[in-house]
Amino acid sequence: MARYINPYTDFGFKKLFGEEANKDLLIDFLNQLLPPHHQIAELNFRNPESLADMSAERKAIFDIHCKALSGERFIVEMQKAKVKFFKDRSLFYVTFPIRDQAEKGEWNFKLEPIYFVAILDFEYDEAEERRKFRRDVLLKDQDGDVFFDKLEFKFLQMPLFNKGETELKTKFDKWCYFLKNLENFDHIPGILNEPIFQKAFVTAELAGLNAEQRDRYEQSLMQYRDLKSAIDTAVEEAVEEREIEIAKNAILEGANNSFIAKITGLTVEQVEQLRSKTEEN
Repeated sequence: MARYINPYTDFGFKKLFGEEANKDLLIDFLNQLLPPHHQIAELNFRNPESLADMSAERKAIFDIHCKALSGERFIVEMQKAKVKFFKDRSLFYVTFPIRDQAEKGEWNFKLEPIYFVAILDFEYDEAEERRKFRRDVLLKDQDGDVFFDKLEFKFLQMPLFNKGETELKTKFDKWCYFLKNLENFDHIPGILNEPIFQKAFVTAELAGLNAEQRDRYEQSLMQYRDLKSAIDTAVEEAVEEREIEIAKNAILEGANNSFIAKITGLTVEQVEQLRSKTEEN
């Protein structure tokens, strides 16, 4: 039995970062991502009801909306699975805190900074992005100079974070290590034995949940596992279809069974069966 919650579940993510009593955890995490001039001292959670209903994505995406007392606005998301038009959707979402700043009557259009932070429990399917654990995206001109510094996207592809305990150099590294491995910890690692993480571990401890909270967590954990299983199955099926297509083409080119099995990962028996079907057709 795990000792700590899975932070990739809706319950786990919001337990750590979406509760009033744990705002200091979210503030500390965000401050590791933010530039020195936008460090947060305090923030308030905001109601995201103004956002369009993305009900089809609710099982894959959980978000927290907040505003720093100094004016910065944040959308912090945990995404469990890929969604269509990922970049388009991210850009669409930041239009809401932009429009929310409009003032009635005369207004000079001055905007407060907006940050979109996406914690991704998957590798995005673009070759360039797959090589980058963290992407900080700003609006720049043709020379690479920042044109507008009040809108920034930060994407973290958690599967690409592979640092071990001895490799953690920064507070940001420690937060990523904590999130990536939380469910598998059975004690607080020495490198994380400091006040902010001590609180995070206490917050995440399953033994501290009451019966109603435990039930909600188990339901969200089941949803998470079902979704991941469905994704894994879809990926396996897609890979198998590609292997079969490669094998068929190799058969038509006259390659032998052993060679085809080697390049596709199919067994020699599977290739022979496929050859028989291909020749019949």
